[in-house]
Amino acid sequence: MKKLFAILALLFVVSALPILAQDMLDYPSDLSECEVDLTGQTINLFHFGDLSGPYAFITQPIVAALTDVVSYWNGRGGVCGAELAQVYEDTGGNREAAQSAYDRFTSNYGDALDLLILYSSDDGELLREQLAEDEIVSIISAGSIESLYGEDGQTPGWLFANNPLYINQFGSFCQFVAASPEVFPDPVIGFVTWPGAFGMAGTEPAAAAFCASLGVEVLAEPQIFLPTDTDILTQVQNAIDAGANIIYTNSLATGPALIAGTLVDLGMEEEIKLAGVNWVMDTSVGILGQRVRKPNGLPAVDGMFGSMPFLWWTETSSPAVQFVTQQFAANERGPAEQNIAYLLSWGLADSVIETYIRTVNTVGSLDAVTGADLKATVESMELSILGGLFQQKFDEGMRDGTQNRIAVMKYANNTMSGPATGPDDALLIPDGSGGQLFVPIVVPLTDFMPVPQLRGQ
Repeated sequence: MKKLFAILALLFVVSALPILAQDMLDYPSDLSECEVDLTGQTINLFHFGDLSGPYAFITQPIVAALTDVVSYWNGRGGVCGAELAQVYEDTGGNREAAQSAYDRFTSNYGDALDLLILYSSDDGELLREQLAEDEIVSIISAGSIESLYGEDGQTPGWLFANNPLYINQFGSFCQFVAASPEVFPDPVIGFVTWPGAFGMAGTEPAAAAFCASLGVEVLAEPQIFLPTDTDILTQVQNAIDAGANIIYTNSLATGPALIAGTLVDLGMEEEIKLAGVNWVMDTSVGILGQRVRKPNGLPAVDGMFGSMPFLWWTETSSPAVQFVTQQFAANERGPAEQNIAYLLSWGLADSVIETYIRTVNTVGSLDAVTGADLKATVESMELSILGGLFQQKFDEGMRDGTQNRIAVMKYANNTMSGPATGPDDALLIPDGSGGQLFVPIVVPLTDFMPVPQLRGQ
C-alpha cells in the first residue's frame, strides 16, 4: 500500500481541462521515418466485436478512440501521406454474427485485409485457424490460451495480445497476496465468474498449483453466473461457505459491481476481499459500482484489487497519458468513455501504425504488404507504445504481454490529495441526470514485474 497516495489525480473532464488549456502536445511515440510516400492511399483499421451486448460498457470507447485516432492523423497529413480510415461492425457478442462479419470482411476486402483488430477472447478462439489460413494478423488487448497458443497451449498463432494472459494475471495476483499477509491472512481464493474463455481463465489446475506453492489456496469449484444475471447471492454465498475470504472474478462492467454489491448485502464487504483481471479496474466498474454503497457511504467496489499492465489516466506525469487525455478532451468525450478501452485503443493504433511504416519501408509499397510481412514485423519489434503506455515485445513465440502490476480501485477526495473516506470528503461531479457521481481512481500498488508463465504447466 506504500504507493496509495503517490499518483492520485482527478479523472474525467476535470483532469483534462488543464492539459487542454495548453498548446496541443506532440505525438509521444518515436515512430520510424517514412521511406515511402503513401499520398493518395488509405490504411484501413479493420475491427469488429460486441458493441451492444455484455461487453458494450468496455468496447464502445474503442470506436470513439479509433475515430479520434483517424481524425488526428488525417488532420496532420496522414501516416506517410496515407489517410487512415476505420471499417467496423457490431456483432453483439454473438458467435454467428462474428463469423458472418469475418466472412463479409474477407469477401469484401480480399487481399487488402491483412490486419484485423478483435475485442474478445471468444472471437479469437473462433477465428484462430481461419486467421492463420487466410494469413491475417490480428491484435487484441487480451486473449485466451487457446486463441493465442492453440489447444495445446504451445502453438503460437496469428493473434497477438498486448495484455498478459488472464491465467498469468491471476498468478501475479497470487504473488501479491502471498507478499501481503497483513492484508490477506490465511488466503483462500474462490472464483465467482462468468462462463466462457474469458470468464474461466485462471481456473486451470496449473494456476491453483502455482498459487498453492506460494501458500495461497484456490477453491477447486468456480461459481458461475451469466452477464445477464441480477441476483448472484447463491454463488457468492457458496464461495464463502467453501472457505473463500477472497473472491476473484473474470468479469467486467456489471459483473464486479454485482459481486461487490452482493458482499455489501451480506454485510461481508470488509471480511471478503474482491479482486480480478485488468478489466475490473475499468471506469465502467467504478461507475456501475455506485449503485450499492458500503456502510461508510462509499461505492461497493471501493477497495477492489485488480491487474494494471499499462499506465492509467491518473499517471499524468506520463507523456502518453497527457497526450491521450488532451485528445480525449479536445474531442469532447464523456466520462463513460474515459476507460481502459479508449486508452488502450490509442496504444493499439500506435502499434498498428508503426507496424505498417516498418513493413512498407521493407517491401517498398503499401500494395505489396501481406499479412505474412506484417506478422514478421510484429515478431521482430520491441516497442514502447505511445512512449511508455505499455511495452510490446513478441519475440521467441510469445503472443501475450509479460509485465503486470497490481492496483486498487478507490474514489477521490474533494481536495484531490488522496482517497475519500466517505461521502463527506468525496469529490462529486454531476452525472448529467441531476445526481452526482463519485470519481473513481485506480491506484497502482506495485511496480511492473514479469508475470509467471503458467500456460505450459
